[in-house]
Amino acid sequence: MKQTLWRKVCIGSALLISSNAFALTDAQLTEVENSVHQAMKSFAIPGLAVGIVNDGKVVMAKGFGVKTYGKDNPVDANTLFGIASNSKAFTAAALAILVEQGKVSWDDKVIKHIPEFELYDQSLTKQVTIRDLLSHRSGLALGAGDLMIWPDTDKSIKDILAGLKHLKPVSQFRNGYNYNNLMFVVAGEVVARASGMSWHDFIEQNIFSKVGMEGSYAAFSRIPHTNSNFATGTIEYQGQLEEFIGDYLEDFRSAGSIASNVTDMTKWMQTQMSGGKTPSGEQLFDATSQGNMWLPHIMRQPSEKALQKFRQHFKGYGLGWSLESYFGYKKVGHMGGILGMGSQVAMIPEKGVGVVLLSNQQAYPALRAIANEVFEQALGLEPQDWVVDSAKAYKESRIEKYSALGPTKPDNKKKSLSLEHYTGTLRSPWYGDVIVEKIAGEMRIDFTHTGLLKGSLLHHDGHSFVVKWDEKLLEADAYIHFKLNDSNHVESATMEWVNPEITDFSFDFHNLNLKAFPEPKN
Repeated sequence: MKQTLWRKVCIGSALLISSNAFALTDAQLTEVENSVHQAMKSFAIPGLAVGIVNDGKVVMAKGFGVKTYGKDNPVDANTLFGIASNSKAFTAAALAILVEQGKVSWDDKVIKHIPEFELYDQSLTKQVTIRDLLSHRSGLALGAGDLMIWPDTDKSIKDILAGLKHLKPVSQFRNGYNYNNLMFVVAGEVVARASGMSWHDFIEQNIFSKVGMEGSYAAFSRIPHTNSNFATGTIEYQGQLEEFIGDYLEDFRSAGSIASNVTDMTKWMQTQMSGGKTPSGEQLFDATSQGNMWLPHIMRQPSEKALQKFRQHFKGYGLGWSLESYFGYKKVGHMGGILGMGSQVAMIPEKGVGVVLLSNQQAYPALRAIANEVFEQALGLEPQDWVVDSAKAYKESRIEKYSALGPTKPDNKKKSLSLEHYTGTLRSPWYGDVIVEKIAGEMRIDFTHTGLLKGSLLHHDGHSFVVKWDEKLLEADAYIHFKLNDSNHVESATMEWVNPEITDFSFDFHNLNLKAFPEPKN
């Protein structure tokens, strides 16, 4: 059993927590650091940075491990990481500022600011508000359209806006939670239209500068060339760690492109937990705006496991923030994920405690475990071996998922036609052209707007092939099923994940709706 400083009052079997947050002692912070080291070892994390705010004060801002796997370049409190979807809260805050300036309203229709905004359903186009963009309740599917921005494309904001009308909704408007990045990209464009400056400039000039986030940037490309203090991603592949160099989701813009460090992110948490007042005393946004951002705008069903483990009785999403109950407290936070990196911000505002974790590995359960350790110490919760339990479950899960890797073996495998029958251009109405061609006797596929999506086609069964991407670390093998007409010309194609338990949801191949271009003749 780990050594933990734990204060409690027991009446019968009930556990009563003190009404005041505990001021974290040096011994408790050491306990947190022990958990960090344990997590890095158990989850094979090369580098990690931790920031903790307690009672309004920064009590930890520290780096562990290395910025780049296999190199001797230590992480410190100013090392930049891609914070990915933790950028969404900044977009919400930017709109809160504009609301207070009278330039927008939370309930403005999006078309008021972006007249060319159009969704699949015209009646829906006229109803969607800024509030809807920020709360994942548009009705669009999880990750729908993400291939316009993932993993790095040449698509402009004009292209993205034009593609939205081809994405079919999967749930009723405002009646279901479906995490969607493109709605936050649109929200960033609202910021740009309403403010008269780019989302990037607005974030840096109106949030970073006022909060004191002097070492943060709205996109990877904005990091000065003289600054080499940034981390690179790492992916565990077939039991080995491999470096994955990326641009911190540059294309995600207002949905996930910010580069920051724990020094700056602790200031962000201080601002959040002070009702919008920055560490220097400036009011970034007011309490009314804070209430809007931290109000659940769409609810989710907590799992039975979360109920038992965290006493999670509610779970929802505000404006750029995930919200849930946690041992009787309201927990506010968000996860962020990039190929090779993970981030987490988690706060218990009622108790004035928050933690930010930035990592150059995708082992998200490790970040959750460390955050739980921080809250255990700060709230006086019953001791649990968070890292040990999480690592055990994580390893068991990976073994299960990776032991069942596809592709499936077809029964009575059918032959394909000669490979030339499947070559040509396929066009998605929202993505664009996907080219299938035969080169040196090999079938190749090229997603023309995405540099990383080039690969080979291996015959699977009949008119179906498996796509093996040249970049193996994407872990995004996909089936492509060709539909041929009576003259054996390709009419259309559909795609689906070979390994849905492993592939990131932003590889939304299943939404492409590929048609042969030009249309074949019978």
